[in-house]
Amino acid sequence: MSCAANALSSSVLLADYAHARAGDKGNHLNIAVFVFEPGHYDWLVAMLTPERVADHFHARRSSAVHCHALPMLGGLNIVLENVLEGGVNQSAGLDRHGKTLSYHLLGLYLPAPAATSHQQ
Repeated sequence: MSCAANALSSSVLLADYAHARAGDKGNHLNIAVFVFEPGHYDWLVAMLTPERVADHFHARRSSAVHCHALPMLGGLNIVLENVLEGGVNQSAGLDRHGKTLSYHLLGLYLPAPAATSHQQ
């Protein structure tokens, strides 16, 4: 197996480990991501860095990405600034609120988390 094939086989789809909701504030997008299993929270925080999220959304040309940890809820609130083409009142886009962009994030492939005790 090649290195690329081996790396791909050890990657997991974020949607298999978390769910998300999205909303807008003007031209900014909020995506709240929550793990299904509490044991995966630290993995989520380590994997969804502002740099990784900005790279995944590079076509949207965000001016800044912030990831706010929500440990009591097992999630992250991710804010992408200036990605909604002006927001609801200015954009002619079909998804002016950015609701579908949470699915774009959940389509991200990440290195697999370490097995938790209840998975072994």
